[in-house]
Amino acid sequence: MSLTEELGVRDKVLFPRPKTSYWVDGKILRSEISPSAIFLPLPPIAKLRFAFAGALMKFFPAWKPLERVTAHDWFMTFMGETAYGKFFRPLLIGKFGDEYQKVNMAWMWARVKTRTLRLGIFEGGFQAFLDTFARALTDRGVLIHLKTRVDQITLEQMQPTLTIAGVQHSFDRVLSTTSPSLMHKLAPALRETNYGDTLIRLRSIGAICVVVATKQQLLTDGTYWLNLPAASADKRENRFPFLALVEHTNWMDRAHYNGDHLLYLGDYVSPGHEYFRLSDDELTARFLDALPTINPAFSRDWVRKSWVFRAPYAQPIPYINHSEDIPSLQTPMPGVFFA
Repeated sequence: MSLTEELGVRDKVLFPRPKTSYWVDGKILRSEISPSAIFLPLPPIAKLRFAFAGALMKFFPAWKPLERVTAHDWFMTFMGETAYGKFFRPLLIGKFGDEYQKVNMAWMWARVKTRTLRLGIFEGGFQAFLDTFARALTDRGVLIHLKTRVDQITLEQMQPTLTIAGVQHSFDRVLSTTSPSLMHKLAPALRETNYGDTLIRLRSIGAICVVVATKQQLLTDGTYWLNLPAASADKRENRFPFLALVEHTNWMDRAHYNGDHLLYLGDYVSPGHEYFRLSDDELTARFLDALPTINPAFSRDWVRKSWVFRAPYAQPIPYINHSEDIPSLQTPMPGVFFA
């Protein structure tokens, strides 16, 4: 927020209140942990344990102790099998697949503790903010090189140096925001160091997003974010082939998007998953096939356009004591930083 104030665009940051929901037993149920929990399809004791565990997550003050226990074990202890199995286990499986029982509780705590009932967005979308930021930087003499491949990061006469298309360019400082594995590949000097060993130990998952512009509203109850359950890490065994259905225009007015209704069909998978190998048309077709389950009126005729986005590095897998494995900002290479 301080950056938007510095840029003079604080008034363009909006905080609408979205409706977030779960798909449970063929129904859409609001997902906020609140007094509405009394209406969840759970036995009375399970409802109480669900509310109790939710309050613990919201009001527990520190993340560090939670890093020493898995989310799976914590939920089994405080929420119990019934509520956990109905709500949070499917979300963990959907996001982390076979690794879901190894994710630490601090990760889940942060999802609940820091969330409010409102979400912030820059008017016109994040690209509009980036364009504003880029203009402010270029006005100050900053050169931005887009679509420029960096082949190597080295030190030449103790100066951080980037090799680009066979030509070396030296700088006072270099900040890399790549994945840990790519940083390990780009900087040969790190490979025989403890820092380099830490980089290659870190595990992560990728993200898939199919964006669909439709002529009609899909989630007619006004839900913005619909969490979809997963019983198995094998996507083909689940009722839905993706983890989240987001109808963005149930949160932001579709007037911002040429009058279209915008759907985000999102999932997290390992970098080797078939979703990274399927063609855009194949992946889109598989995802669209699931939509009549949510709204039987849905037809392919509703679709005006679609886009597919894939990122092999999107979410680190936070195992027990994950903070101890996070590399420091300063690498062993003077002037080279990794974030």
